[in-house]
Amino acid sequence: MSWLRQRYERRDALALLDPETDFHEIYRQLSLYEFPWDVNQALNFALFRTYAVPSIGKLLHTTGEFTRRVQKRYDDTGLLLEAVLEHGFHGEGRAAVRRINRMHRSYDISDDDMRYVLSTFVVTPIRWLDSYGWRRLTEAERAASANYYRELGRHMGIPDIPATWRDFETLLDEYEAAHFAYDPGSRSVADATLALLATFPPNHLAPRPAVDAFARSLMDAPLRRALAYPSPPKVVEALSRTALRLRGRFVRFMPARTEPSMFRDLPGVRSYPAGFTVEGLGTFPMGCPVTQGGDRSGTRPQHALRSDQLGDGTTTRQ
Repeated sequence: MSWLRQRYERRDALALLDPETDFHEIYRQLSLYEFPWDVNQALNFALFRTYAVPSIGKLLHTTGEFTRRVQKRYDDTGLLLEAVLEHGFHGEGRAAVRRINRMHRSYDISDDDMRYVLSTFVVTPIRWLDSYGWRRLTEAERAASANYYRELGRHMGIPDIPATWRDFETLLDEYEAAHFAYDPGSRSVADATLALLATFPPNHLAPRPAVDAFARSLMDAPLRRALAYPSPPKVVEALSRTALRLRGRFVRFMPARTEPSMFRDLPGVRSYPAGFTVEGLGTFPMGCPVTQGGDRSGTRPQHALRSDQLGDGTTTRQ
């Protein structure tokens, strides 16, 4: 069937690229053309997982940004990451990395937590596509995804970044086993995020309990336990996951996308109807780094940039 072979032409074209040097182009095409809906959903769940680590969830709750302004924080996160994806690590992409770094420098975030968050960006989309994608990623595409986030992590000044996607997977699993735990602040952030999810089209047409049950159906048991969410009925979980698998099979027979699907064009992105600039996205906290508890106002965040580093995390020394 020639029309079905055409569906796989992008996969075959990407196979001709080198994941060690062409990782940005490979990941860009995967995210904007090959699996845009899946990657967006997976990255949403990647960020959601991080709430179950109390050192992360408590900090997000303390800032109030993910409870009082959850729509703006959702939009800002996606738009900043999209700027890097679209433009790479120069121009507007470099400006986005600078914005991300300047926000992070205002908070007391450990290198361990930063590496863990980076690992969720690598591993969660791979696992999502294994379960629900219209096809699985090739080994080269997995390697390119890891290399893309390794480069992002380097520009963010994160040390000791895992070398391969398998290493990222090991880090994620071990970190979650050691650190997942309940915290009321983390739960508040998770609740606010699920409430926002219920407002996105077409979710807004469904009853809120149904949207919550669907979301909980896609969470694994350790994540639900850490956030103290009840497990949905087995039949609801089975139906939810089956629906996503069926969607993947349907997408397999759709024509390949020829125009990019941009996060900024999604109906759920609503904070900037008149447009935005990358430099204006995110938070602008003042004063000393915000800590996660206790009197640590004189401490320096472990991942803070040295005086010989640029705002994008790269050093001025070669």
